[in-house]
Amino acid sequence: MRSRYAAFVLDLPDYLRATWHQSTRPQTLTLADSPEWTGLQILDTSESGNRGRVHFRALYRLGKGWGFLEEKSDFVQEQGRWYYLRGDTSEGQLKPGRNDACPCGSGRKYKTCCL
Repeated sequence: MRSRYAAFVLDLPDYLRATWHQSTRPQTLTLADSPEWTGLQILDTSESGNRGRVHFRALYRLGKGWGFLEEKSDFVQEQGRWYYLRGDTSEGQLKPGRNDACPCGSGRKYKTCCL
């Protein structure tokens, strides 16, 4: 999952397609309209046999604010490699508090960084 997130950040659609299971892989993939991704939080993982699930939240800039994409992704392992199958997604606006860590990833408090 982390490598797929990095591919979104680095605009690597070929890598994303290569790690997408052939049964659900799109014919083409463009990342031209992707937001400015700033962070990834893995909320939960599970594995059973050759199936896996990752629940994550990815943060991004939204104009002058912040948004998030949350997804429960299904993966399947074939010949030692994991492939993305599908995910149930939701999006929302992130509203960090003044003393929360800044979503930009700087490690500073929001009030002294991007507020």
